[in-house]
Formats: sequence, C-alpha cells, structure tokens
Amino acid sequence: MTEHNGDDPKQVDSLINYDDALKYWNSVPASVDGVLGGYGETTSVPKADVVGSMTFLRKLKSRFSNDPDKIKYGIDFGAGIGRVTRDFLHKVCDKVDLLEPVKPFVDQMRVELQTLMEQGKIGDIYEIPMQDWKPEESRYSLIWCQWCCGHLPDPAFLEWLNKCKTAIQKDGLLVIKENNTTTDEDMFDDTDSSKTRSDTNFRRLFAEAGWKLISVDRQKGVPRELYPIRMYALKPE
Repeated sequence: MTEHNGDDPKQVDSLINYDDALKYWNSVPASVDGVLGGYGETTSVPKADVVGSMTFLRKLKSRFSNDPDKIKYGIDFGAGIGRVTRDFLHKVCDKVDLLEPVKPFVDQMRVELQTLMEQGKIGDIYEIPMQDWKPEESRYSLIWCQWCCGHLPDPAFLEWLNKCKTAIQKDGLLVIKENNTTTDEDMFDDTDSSKTRSDTNFRRLFAEAGWKLISVDRQKGVPRELYPIRMYALKPE
C-alpha cells in the first residue's frame, strides 16, 4: 500500500480512479474478511463495529422517524456482502435497500440476506456505484453510508450529499461512518484507489452541502493500528 498526502484535497482527488477501485474490489474474496480488508471474523472489528453503530443510533433515537404510521426505510451504501444490514440495520429499520456495485459481493449478499428477504425486511438492491444513484424523493428515514465515500472526489461527494437531501424524509437522518486521517490532510491509498478524509475536511464538506452535524462519535474497540473511525449524524439545514 502506498499513501500520498497533500495540503490541497484537489491534489488527492486527482489520483482517484473509479475503474481501478472496482478492479481491486472485484479481486478480493466476497467475505467479511474480504470487505473489511483482512480485519474479519478473527478480529474485534466486526463485533465492535456493530456495537458502536447501534450505541450511536440509540443515543439519537428521539431525533429521527418516530411516526408509527410510517414505514422506516433505510438504505445501506457500499453494502458489500450485506454485513451491516444483516447484523444491524434491519434491527432499526422496517425495510432496507442496499447499494453495491461489485457483482461478487451482490451475489453473496443475496445468500447472506436470504432469511431477511423471506421476512420482507429487504427492499431494492441497486447494483450501481453510489454516484449513479437516482433517489426517490423523501423515501428514507435513515441513510447509512459506511466505508465507501472515499471513492468519491470531493465534488462528487458534494453531489451525492445533495441527492441525499432529496431522498431523506423530513424527520430522517444521514449517518456517515468513515476512517479519518490523523492530520488535517486527506490521504490517497493506491491499493483501492480511494482517499481517507480528515475530520476537518468532512466537516467542511458537510457545511458546504448544507448539512447540520448533530452528533459525532469515535468508534471504540478496534485495533490501534487502524485509522480513527468516526460516525457523523447529519440533518439538512
């Protein structure tokens, strides 16, 4: 893995190549270990991740979608093999859509989520990149994006944030869970042609796109050698 950094996020953005990213993700196993970059079931990451996400949302329970007459739709961005939906999202949403462009992951997702499909907990599966998403207006009470927005340069990420405004219900919530650099600079990773944003840049982009940051927390219980992981809860301004 080679990392590049620079003061200007545009410099890092210019290195991102979506075709290279797809090539990489199509080459890794369609498993928990594969989608988590080697930090699979033999590490603390999967369990800690789910506990951290659930704890974070419980703190925000009063802040989104409490109308019992509404179906609570969620969407899982960069869904991989469906791990986040399988272990967490289906417990806080009535029905979950998933978006994942890597075909082997989608194939495995249909296996992992078969029981939830039979229970009517799974909605649409979009086999497209997140930048190609065309959302239905006011569909979602919870938009969950985890470990995938680093494949979007800042301008494309801002466009996606604007689409989320269209897709979210009036009382809905957008949560972005991502690695952060330990400095104020973004870092490029040529392994999967993505970038890791600084906390500073995330907050700048949220503000520029017109999203209010209502809560942020750092993931606990993961190996120290990993980047810091933060969960950002957002509502439209």
